This record gives sequence, C-alpha cells and structure tokens, in this order.
Amino acid sequence: MIKDALLKDMLDSVSEGVYFVDLERRITYWNRSAERISGYREDEVVGSRCSDNLLRHVDESGRELCGELCPLVAVMQGQTDIRAEVFLHHKDGHRVPVTVKALPFYDESNVLRGAIEVFTDRSERLAVLAELQELRKENLTDALTGLGNRRYGDIRLDSLVEDLTRGGGGFGLLMIDIDHFKAVNDTYGHATGDRVLRMAAWSLANAVRRGDVAARWGGEEFVVLAPGADVAALAEIAERARAMEERSWLTLEDGREVRVTVSVGGAVARAGEPPAEVAARADRLLYRCKEAGRNRVMVE
Repeated sequence: MIKDALLKDMLDSVSEGVYFVDLERRITYWNRSAERISGYREDEVVGSRCSDNLLRHVDESGRELCGELCPLVAVMQGQTDIRAEVFLHHKDGHRVPVTVKALPFYDESNVLRGAIEVFTDRSERLAVLAELQELRKENLTDALTGLGNRRYGDIRLDSLVEDLTRGGGGFGLLMIDIDHFKAVNDTYGHATGDRVLRMAAWSLANAVRRGDVAARWGGEEFVVLAPGADVAALAEIAERARAMEERSWLTLEDGREVRVTVSVGGAVARAGEPPAEVAARADRLLYRCKEAGRNRVMVE
C-alpha cells in the first residue's frame, strides 16, 4: 500500500506502531515500531489478516474485538476517530496494553481502500525494565522471568506492613498460580514450560496498575502487592490478570498453541496483621479457587 520510499522511511521512524489493512483486513504495511511493540517482524504479518492468530485485540475483561467490535471495521463502515485502550497479543505470548487509533484510508480518488491503525505501548515497560536493572544489582530479580524475585516480594511486603502499622495506607495482596502447570512440562517439555512462565509473568506485569508490584513467588506462583487497594479494587486487578492470562498463548514451531489459566486468591491487609498472615489468607483463597475448578478469583 505504501509505494513512496520517503513516506515509508518517515513511518518507520515514529515511536508508534502503524499498520495498514485493505478492505478484507489483510495487512499491507507494518512499520518498525509495530515490530518492536508486538514482537512480530514485517515479513511475518504482511499478507495475513489482522485476526489471523496475531494481535487479536481484547479489552480489559478479555473480550475479543476482532469481530464486530473491531476498530478497523468501524472506521471502514463510516465511524470516525476511533480510539480504544486494548491489550494486543505479543509474539512471545503475553498481553501488552496499548492505546489504538483507527482511521479510514482513501486513495487519491477518494475511494476507500482500507484502514490504518496507530498503536502506542502503555505498559510502562521501559520504566519497569529500568527498575529491574537496578534490582539485578542487588540480586532481587528472578533470572527466568525478569520480574522481582521472592526476596524482593518479601522486602516490599514487609515495607507495606510497616507503613500500615504506622498509620499509612492499606494494601492488597494477590497470590496467583498457573493451573495444571505440571501438565505443560509433561506435554511440551521444560523449555516450553519456561517460555510459558515468562509469558505469564509479563501478562501479569502488564495487567496490574501503575505502582503495583508483581514478583515471582516461586515455581509457577506469583504475587502482586497493590498499595491502597480495597477489596473492590483488588478484585478488579485480580480479574483483569486472570482474563489476560486466559487470553495469552504461545505458538510453537510446529504450529501448536500452548495456553494456560490461573487461579487467584487475594486479601486486603488488616492493621496489626503480620506479613506472613496476609500472604497465608490470600493463599488459602487461591486453593479454594483450585478446589472450585480453577481459572477463577476469590478476594476478601
């Protein structure tokens, strides 16, 4: 769709992801920032439809938008200035929060030829990576996933409890465990299991709020610390994390897809409660989720 070399160079230089689709939603152009944000190279996507198991935008509840809710379809049907905050699917499996804007594309004769989507990464990934770089110096990162490790989680939990004891703000804690993770290792091997852990870690990191802490607690279990969260806010974070994990997947070299779900237990800290007890309450609710069928959230 883009034949002008100067225009192509200009679009390749912008920080936003940009791609064009024709009237059948087949991708005809994919810029360098689209590659960076999504992980998909230009040669992997051009010629395919945007819904062909690639970006597969979902909203924060996990609802897919590639059907009648697709922004590209909306602008090609006459709507204007479509903007939305969605989560796209990264090549590595995890979900990335982006702000998208869709525009109709007309040729020089004012004939509709397709649509353009511009998307901006809103995951604060660079800020997270900068923080993790500092944590590495103190051995506070998990080598496999890149998130904070158990020691880092403990330090932040102790700090939040101390703040609450001194009359500061409260906080919530989530325990998150990948369902049937042993079956992933048994079926696909430990190398794929490691990729699933990294996928789950970054979907989780991208689902929490600014200022929340996501860390690997051990094995296939993660923890989220949510300063200032009451039960309602904690339940919202937990459900968003559950939905993003359910809508993440890895595509293996042989074409097989690997998907997992998570169970989530959460507790809002009580004044005078030791750190271990806050975590234990969340853990008990996590295992109630497991007993109730998995892929669910319980918060108190």
